[in-house]
Amino acid sequence: MAKSKKENAAAEEVTIAAAVVAESASAKSSTAEKNAKVPPVEAVSVPIKPRWDDSKMQSAYANVCNVLGTREEITLLFGTNKAWQAGSDEVGVQLSQRVVLTPYTAKRLAQMLEQGVREYEQRFGEIKLS
Repeated sequence: MAKSKKENAAAEEVTIAAAVVAESASAKSSTAEKNAKVPPVEAVSVPIKPRWDDSKMQSAYANVCNVLGTREEITLLFGTNKAWQAGSDEVGVQLSQRVVLTPYTAKRLAQMLEQGVREYEQRFGEIKLS
């Protein structure tokens, strides 16, 4: 039985599609082999200069700070202490700000605070803690 022109064209398209798929698979495996032989490229860290936007910044005074932490975050609580009453064994603290940080950011903050205190003490003298 003779094939019609449509059947011949469809068969030819299937053959071409199969050849393209085979070529693509061959190219992928060839690329994978080439990539396997290429040593990994090391990432280069380029420092990024921040642009500080203080248009929405708010200032708050604190003379008390507490630190809480979980596996996922470090929380800083800031506030001011109220006047201590004679005969009382407690001091009231009015908390005003909470700052939640990732552990990575908290560690960077600790390093920056340590450096800031070191520079302060070089300029103004040692801060004595009792």
